[in-house]
Order: sequence, then structure tokens, then C-alpha cells
Amino acid sequence: MKKPDTAKLDRLVASARADYASRENGYRQRALKLYPWICGRCMREFTQANLQELTVHHRDHDHDNNPNDGSNWELLCVYCHDNEHQRYVEQVTYGREDQGETATHNPFADLKSLLKK
Repeated sequence: MKKPDTAKLDRLVASARADYASRENGYRQRALKLYPWICGRCMREFTQANLQELTVHHRDHDHDNNPNDGSNWELLCVYCHDNEHQRYVEQVTYGREDQGETATHNPFADLKSLLKK
């Protein structure tokens, strides 16, 4: 069996540690340190085991706006994050959500009398 190249392994470990240190200063790591590991929409709680499913959402949709106080971030699970971005796309594409007439039909209005029959 061939002996491993320890110098190569040392370089690999050093590179991995340097990469981790640079990510540690990234906005995701800062957000995870600032906020509890809970989705801001559905309130699902996260642990180290499923933390990869918790994302950082930029409230103003500008990924370059990363203030140190985290005021532009919120933690969302991947599902709520996708939903938030879909809502934003629809708002930009089709305009404001509250435009147009509101539905007034109530399908359960006469339910009590229908159930008596």
C-alpha cells in the first residue's frame, strides 16, 4: 500500500481552513450568528443536521446590500425563500397584488341550510 503524500494533505487541509475562514466572514455565516435558526415565515426550527435548508433572504432583493447589522436579511427555509422570490417575480411582472376587484362570493354562505336537507 502506497503512503499518502503528507505535504499534499497538509496543503489541502490548510486550503480548506482558509476557505472556511473566508466563508465565515460571508453574509450567510454572519446572519446565522445574528439570528436564531428559525424560518421567518413558517417558523420551522433548524439544527446543525438540517441547517443547509436555511437560507438568507435579502429583503430588498439586492445581494450586494449586506449591512453589518443584518437589517437587510432574514432567514428563510428553502421553500419559503422560493415562494418569496416567486411572489416578487409576479409583483414585478403583473403589478401590485391589490389591484383589481376583490372576490365577494362565499361558497359556504348557505351551507347550514344545505346540510339540513
